[in-house]
Amino acid sequence: MTEAMIYIELFSTFFIIGMFTIGGGYAMLSLIQNKVVTVHGWIDDVMFTDIVAISQMTPGPIGINSATYIGYEVLAESGASEFFCILGSFTATFAVVLPSFIIVLSICKVYDRWKDHYMFKGVMTGLRPAVLGLIGTAALGLATKENFIDWKSYAICLAAFAALYFKKAGPFTIIGLGALAGLMIY
Repeated sequence: MTEAMIYIELFSTFFIIGMFTIGGGYAMLSLIQNKVVTVHGWIDDVMFTDIVAISQMTPGPIGINSATYIGYEVLAESGASEFFCILGSFTATFAVVLPSFIIVLSICKVYDRWKDHYMFKGVMTGLRPAVLGLIGTAALGLATKENFIDWKSYAICLAAFAALYFKKAGPFTIIGLGALAGLMIY
């Protein structure tokens, strides 16, 4: 596949992901995983999980960070130079953001006029649980045997969940303690 075709594939794939994902980056993860791992085979499940972990720890929305990393990685795997890998990052990032930009800009134009309309309220009422389902699917999609190899991985996952849910620990604390636990255990 030529570099030009890779850019076209990256743009169309991430534009479609951006167009049909409602609910933000976490809801976007299951679609990204399906397209880049299953459909295109650009990366494998283990690398996808690593990308999600890195994207979660770095500033910015997780879906956009994932697109940036994947855009770079796809070009790097094809043997492209550093400049073209960065251009791949830009292409995927721009493509995933563009639909949201267009949609939000359009909604801004009509929101005040339609916000109290029963149909708008009905659509929003239906979208909330659908978004929760997308986020749950992304979480379950990451729970593969490659990511949870032994009981220690499950223990770290449960401890992180308990710290977040019950103790209201912040993400930096959980990430730091997870990294420390990983260093001590493995």
